[in-house]
Amino acid sequence: MDKTLRKEYFDKAFKLHSAGKIVEAQNFYKKILTENPDDCEVLNLVGMSELQTQNYERAEEFVKKAISVKKVRYFYETLAGVYFKQKKYQRELETRLEEEKIFGLNYDLAFLIGLAYRNLLDFENSEKYYLKALEYNGKSRDLYFNLANLYTVFHYFEKAKDCYLKCISINSNDRESKYFLGLCYLRLKDYKKGLVYFENRLCRETAINTSAVTYPDLIPKRKIWQGEDISDKVLYTYYEAGFGDMIMFARYIPLLEKRCKKLIIKPQVELSELFRENFPEVDVMKYFYDKRDWDFDVHLPFLSVPYVLGLNTDEMFISRNGYLKANKENADFYKREFFNNDKLKIGIKWRGNTYYETDRVINIEAFEGLFGLDNVKVYSAQTFEGSEEFDKLAHKYDITDLSKSFKDFSYTAAAVENLDLVVCNDTSLAHLAGAMGKPCAVLLPYNYNWRWHTDLTRCDWYESVKLYRAEKDESWNSVMERVIADINTWGYTL
Repeated sequence: MDKTLRKEYFDKAFKLHSAGKIVEAQNFYKKILTENPDDCEVLNLVGMSELQTQNYERAEEFVKKAISVKKVRYFYETLAGVYFKQKKYQRELETRLEEEKIFGLNYDLAFLIGLAYRNLLDFENSEKYYLKALEYNGKSRDLYFNLANLYTVFHYFEKAKDCYLKCISINSNDRESKYFLGLCYLRLKDYKKGLVYFENRLCRETAINTSAVTYPDLIPKRKIWQGEDISDKVLYTYYEAGFGDMIMFARYIPLLEKRCKKLIIKPQVELSELFRENFPEVDVMKYFYDKRDWDFDVHLPFLSVPYVLGLNTDEMFISRNGYLKANKENADFYKREFFNNDKLKIGIKWRGNTYYETDRVINIEAFEGLFGLDNVKVYSAQTFEGSEEFDKLAHKYDITDLSKSFKDFSYTAAAVENLDLVVCNDTSLAHLAGAMGKPCAVLLPYNYNWRWHTDLTRCDWYESVKLYRAEKDESWNSVMERVIADINTWGYTL
């Protein structure tokens, strides 16, 4: 193919590619490759187009061929990107290290190698390359943010704080860094500083905006409560974040009741009945009220309660021995229908909301060690996402599925009341069990949530909860073995 025609095809293909018209672009790319199969620039672009359409094997094939024709830095960048998208971090790392060997290091490559090592949980090499990247650009907010994340994962919290503060010094409006700095303080149980920065969380803003959309004639005209005297006023507080967060902070509802003339709470619908049963003097909304039938003086997103109350660290962990109870009528129903046996009754759950975090998902096979224990009866409390996994073991073991009986958390609490022990991932069931004072073993991933703090030998929030963190490269099966070995320490005889 002559150069003029090749340029014509290439320009058309590149224009279509840039416009997101992948198939049309590929048609022109392939016309060039029919005549010039070793056109490395086009081979790489076809690989990029296949990557964009998630055809990873073909993407790898074309980019590797481009590299075999000519070693070009950005070809290696494309290939590493193919592996990154597939979470093949070891192959990504090998590709980037080869790029470094051939072309040398620069800021972008040092940053990406550091990230690859971090994804492989290799702290020393990840830090090494992030620090090399700093030599090229000491004012990169993204670099300091990623370095802070690295230090957080590996529990170097003082270093993490310094990096987040550096991010904020680079950009004083960096709310994300302020939020994660807050989590860093909270993890260290410095709630005086942590709660201030925690106010930068995105879900707080989302909760306020959602309420403003629901009540456009009320929310914009009412102040957010800042802690002033409201003894003669009505306070409206509403949910944000997940079920577990709401259950964990429900311990502060009695404190709120004392601060205002009337308290109105809007939890998630699934929690409303449980809250109504436990806090009878509070106006707990199930669905939103008609705006013509009610009013309030001040409002507040629910996770801001401890900040506005001005709680210190010791006051954060009130009611560790339990503050929620099950509905007796419902609990009696569950006892008759599901728990009429003399065995040790263990409830399990392996998955929660995976929108934000997938590390907390436990493979259901890890629970098999529980099923073979003598005098033990296992109950599944897994609902919604992940419930399809139940069938994997149901045909092999005597497991009772409780999930289909759960209409809301009031029913879940009634079932938990009849359990002897709960074993689950970091999910709302763990918070419910803890809030009820029910023995519960919580299985935490290596990189676990801030709320469990740094000392995992105890749970600050719930006296009845024990924490089991997966060590680096430890399987959930191995973690479960530790739980089973400890069951006798709960006072149960296997």
